[in-house]
Amino acid sequence: MNLPTLKSKIKSGEIDTVVVVFPDVFGRLIGKRFTGQFFLEHVVKSGTHGCNYLLTVNIEMEPMDGFKLANWEQGFGDFEMRPDFDTLRAIPWQAGTAMVICDSHHHDGKPVEEAPRSVLRRQLQTLAKQKLICYTASELEFFLFNNTYHDAFAAEYRNLTPSSDYRIDYHTMQPARDEALMRAARNQMGAACVPVETSKGEWGRGQHEINFVYDEPLPMADMHVVFKQGIKELAAQHGQSITFMPKPWAAEVGSSCHLHTSLWRGGKNLFWDAKSGGGSKLFRQFLGGLMKYAPELCLFFAPTINSYKRYQSASWAPTKMAWAYDNRTVGFRVVGHGNSFRIENRMPGADANPYLAFAATLVAGLAGIEQNLDCGDVYEGNAYVDPKLTSLPRSLRDAAELLDHSVLARRSLGDAMVDFYVHTARLEVQAFNDAVTDWERIRYFERI
Repeated sequence: MNLPTLKSKIKSGEIDTVVVVFPDVFGRLIGKRFTGQFFLEHVVKSGTHGCNYLLTVNIEMEPMDGFKLANWEQGFGDFEMRPDFDTLRAIPWQAGTAMVICDSHHHDGKPVEEAPRSVLRRQLQTLAKQKLICYTASELEFFLFNNTYHDAFAAEYRNLTPSSDYRIDYHTMQPARDEALMRAARNQMGAACVPVETSKGEWGRGQHEINFVYDEPLPMADMHVVFKQGIKELAAQHGQSITFMPKPWAAEVGSSCHLHTSLWRGGKNLFWDAKSGGGSKLFRQFLGGLMKYAPELCLFFAPTINSYKRYQSASWAPTKMAWAYDNRTVGFRVVGHGNSFRIENRMPGADANPYLAFAATLVAGLAGIEQNLDCGDVYEGNAYVDPKLTSLPRSLRDAAELLDHSVLARRSLGDAMVDFYVHTARLEVQAFNDAVTDWERIRYFERI
């Protein structure tokens, strides 16, 4: 949808509401709903505003201390929200509704560098200087339950009913019970500019995966966050609920967000060498950068406490830094042929903020090209049990420490951005350390 089309639909009464949003540090879409007419008369020309605390709250919306970007001493002022009209789209699952995604700016017009969209834009500018184009796609897995969100909340998320009674990886019979929701998601997402390739049952009980058509990183990240919010809204309309937690239960498989990446120029996939019938030197350099720097950028692939519960041996999630062709025990799996040849990063969980994950991928890969790194030999065997391989960080605390001391991150992303996300992670670690969990009560209540 473009602006003239939106104006026409508002004039005819087909659209009466425009949701104006921006992605926060968790990848949630935050913003306001405007009447269509007010949007045309005011927001189109002047944008709108939002309190700057929206980037410095925890997931419970509590303002957190220690940020230079926004704090009580500065009075928590506003950011400008400037619509990116390339992101205009209808929202078919909400009556008479369109959406536009915004970039965040300070009052002097400078972008808010810590905002996830700004972080990714900066890396895309670096890429453009080298006359390169990145194509990427994210694969999202999630668990579906036959409980409403309200009932799940009231039950404190205990004893929920998965939408399937057993594991359904590639099954077609059991997932048909969920087809009312999945068909609505596939078709309505396409109408919302989120083209879907496939949906399928995944390995866990009630677990599904939906794959998108690939695109450049910024529109792909926009699709990703619209999809996550949209399918939750669709699930609610069907009396169900969805979680994108990477590891909802200790005894169940986790949910990933595999990222597929390749670099192009002039309509050609530069990762592919037609003469050798395999990966090019550029591919080996880019993958070499990911192999070297992904651990210190892991916070952007695994941003929550729960992220690191997913990294377990024989869990389909990686635990070690290695690469191979068609081997699901490694961190980087290389797939495809010719123009479809690409790197699959298996590190991110379903909780990853796509703007930050795509940015981190480019930071590491471009460093590999700049430093003429090499990815080394193809790994053969079971990476889970190989003690010689470098391990991924084991906790959010470890990942924050690695990012804090990353020379590459500070050079490529800037000190302010790194400090901001390190502080965000440390606050989350502190909140978890202060919490009393069910595990502690079960273990200690009677027997200590």
